[in-house]
Amino acid sequence: MRRDAWAGAQQRARPETSAGAQQPDGALLGPLLAGSAQPHQVRRAAQGLGLPERGRYAVVVLGTAATVPDGDGDGDGDGDGDGDGARWCWCGEVGVVLLGRGGLAGPVGSLGEAGAGPGGVSPVVGGLAELGLARRLAGAALLTCGPGTHEIVTLDERLPTALVASRPELSARLLAEVFGPLLVLEPAERALLVGTLEVWLECGGSVGRAAVRLRCHRNTVFNRLRRLERLTSRSLSHPRELVETVLALDALRLSAARG
Repeated sequence: MRRDAWAGAQQRARPETSAGAQQPDGALLGPLLAGSAQPHQVRRAAQGLGLPERGRYAVVVLGTAATVPDGDGDGDGDGDGDGDGARWCWCGEVGVVLLGRGGLAGPVGSLGEAGAGPGGVSPVVGGLAELGLARRLAGAALLTCGPGTHEIVTLDERLPTALVASRPELSARLLAEVFGPLLVLEPAERALLVGTLEVWLECGGSVGRAAVRLRCHRNTVFNRLRRLERLTSRSLSHPRELVETVLALDALRLSAARG
């Protein structure tokens, strides 16, 4: 939805301050999103924005190239909600949504359909006082988005990747430690092994299904995976070592996306 449309609707609806003036949304939301708001600031923001202190909230952080979609999808022309009763407000590229009947899926879906991304979405929190935590978690989700994409992703669907993306120094170390020998291969050979690993993981660890996807013999898939195990010194059948390999794969994807 359009941020200025939401602000205009809320400006008409919200109560005035004691001085007879109304505070901008950013001034009210800023301390909440920074996680530094005191109890009296939370109460003031709730009153000024016309929102409950306690409620089911989520935060969306959009990338610098993203745009907030026009229209709110509810058809009533108010510009302050979605069709399921969700209510939005924006502070720069950060959106706060009070969830309606449909929960988080509706607002996330509407942003994605409008091509508003890239954007990261926090888990649901229980009130305005928790928006600082939600803002940080939404930012972690945004880090997992590829450059140039318009995807809107929730943190819960990208948790492992977000862990890697949030600590770039550890991500670089993990990549070097696990995939170091892969990185010195010829690009085509490296892409073949990494691509086989990705398909094998997408196929739930089934060599047979991966062979069908890759249009090759199952022994070819098996041999590529065994070579990857030798290069990384990690066994794909050992749970802890498989976790390291998958996280290193996320680190490789992120490194490639960042150039």
